[in-house]
Amino acid sequence: MAEGPSPLLGAWAHEGGTRFRVWAPDAKEVVVVLEDGTEHLLAVDGERGHWAGTLEGIGIGTAYRYRLDGGDPLPDPASMSQPDGVHGPSAIVEPSFAWTDEGFVAPAFEDSVFYELHIGTFTEEGTFDAVIPHLDRLADLGVTTVELLPVSQFPGGRNWGYDGVFPFAVQDTYGGLGGLRRLVDAAHARGLAVCLDVVHNHLGPEGNVLGRYGPYFTDRYRTPWGEALNFDGAGSDAVRELFVESARFFVAQAHVDAFRLDAVHAIVDSTAHPYVEQLTYELHRLGREVGRPVVVVAESASNDPRLTRPVEEGGWGLDGQWNDDFHHALHVVLTGERAGYYAHYEGARDLERAFTHGFVLEGRWSPSRGMHHGHPRLGVDPGRMVVFSANHDQVGNRLAGDRLTTQVDPERAKVAAAVVLLSPSVPMLFMGDEHADPAPFPYFVSHGDPALIEAVRTGRAEEFVAFSKGRTPPDAQSEDTFRSAVLDHSLADHRGVGRTRWLLHQELLRLRRVLRPQAAFDERTSDGDDAAEALSMRWSGRDGLPDIALLLAFGDGEQVLAPPTQDDEDPTGWRLVLDTADPTWGGPAATACVSDADGLPGWLVHGPAVVLLSR
Repeated sequence: MAEGPSPLLGAWAHEGGTRFRVWAPDAKEVVVVLEDGTEHLLAVDGERGHWAGTLEGIGIGTAYRYRLDGGDPLPDPASMSQPDGVHGPSAIVEPSFAWTDEGFVAPAFEDSVFYELHIGTFTEEGTFDAVIPHLDRLADLGVTTVELLPVSQFPGGRNWGYDGVFPFAVQDTYGGLGGLRRLVDAAHARGLAVCLDVVHNHLGPEGNVLGRYGPYFTDRYRTPWGEALNFDGAGSDAVRELFVESARFFVAQAHVDAFRLDAVHAIVDSTAHPYVEQLTYELHRLGREVGRPVVVVAESASNDPRLTRPVEEGGWGLDGQWNDDFHHALHVVLTGERAGYYAHYEGARDLERAFTHGFVLEGRWSPSRGMHHGHPRLGVDPGRMVVFSANHDQVGNRLAGDRLTTQVDPERAKVAAAVVLLSPSVPMLFMGDEHADPAPFPYFVSHGDPALIEAVRTGRAEEFVAFSKGRTPPDAQSEDTFRSAVLDHSLADHRGVGRTRWLLHQELLRLRRVLRPQAAFDERTSDGDDAAEALSMRWSGRDGLPDIALLLAFGDGEQVLAPPTQDDEDPTGWRLVLDTADPTWGGPAATACVSDADGLPGWLVHGPAVVLLSR
């Protein structure tokens, strides 16, 4: 084997051959095993356990494995393609693509509207290519960024994506790297950015071979989903390298614009330079190098403002983070449900706090945790939060996987949409909610190990035993469970609730672009009701835009509400911009301006409703 320029990891084809590089620090010998059975010895590359070499005469599409010290041949930890699934050989991918997206500029984080999408259930076909015909509709809706649930190779063809075992390889049943490239290129042609959900806190149990190469995992910690990755022990530099390079791979090779990091609170890291901070720095730096800024958003259950604080202020420098507090407060207001973690939230005041402060639990006592939760002193800019009324977790972690839009009446479903899309934070839609799709999103898998299948069934049943009332969750292994989640996009085209809801979402997003509600709130003028019946809020316009007020009526029936008014301000200067209860949107009656007993103006709102005013 001839030597050549050294890629960081994986198998990279070049003119005349392919360069291999793998980390196996304890191995005495590493060979490449090709599909024809021939074996080719790699050489030690450096002093930290890497092996490398170039094999002439093989290229794109060639299947290969590695054999360590005469053991069983294994797929590549940095495999970029698993055409026969997680148990098959790795394959060398095409390093180039005929991109047509030169000149595309992704929106800034604060101007984004995310749309969470699962490739397998978004269409009947369940492929990247099948999504492309729907991109025009998403662009027309007002979405700016399509967020894909994880696409790293997982076992079988049905999975949420959080059981992936190869950080570089793109799921073969979705269309592999080629399909992802075509989808991203098509999205960019329509002005849409693409965000990739990546899982760097654990790997799935089936087909996971990384631990056979080196100390990728640690027994010092444990995640709810299995072994913890080793980000702070001996050998952790190489572990970090694998995952950082996988993210860089998707920027360079798939032109991905943004990343959502799954459950970073489960990444235990005691070092002075936390892995998540390192990853964010590397992605931001790569974005500057390629001239395409890369956005990094995290999911975290820790309510830690340091994630989005600048590094120079002791933070990690992420662009944003998901805000479960916003979701939970809104859910309690709309449904009255108080089981589990919803017990921490109380009425409209908590929703107002999520609007104005980002987090609700800022050092507040958390009964389910048995401790105070969140940071009590460091604030967080609501403009750095991603908010939603539904996402894959909040829907899929319910026993039946039922959506909020099917748990509440149509008027409250419209309230949920308006509260999210007119918030000062960055909004996210869950696929199908924009056209009132009733399809559930239950948990589903397609494992090949019978013991693992049974463990999933048992675990799901035990998870819901306290509040299942004798019911059992859908069988996660059943194809019928998976098929039940497939969307019906025709609902957005036909006259009826689906079309009306789609048009309302489009109008809300148009108003968001025009009025830019991410401007800072004037907190002196907010007034909430702890009984969760109404909330009246206002914030000041910027850059010459008008002041905006939201009247949120959560209870049924008529209520007279008024925008908060500052001292010496004319209270009559408000005009109605949108009312979710208007018959235009299928509501019972339009809001009207009335006078109270003192002759002061107010607005007669037919709740539940959201009324948008400007002045």
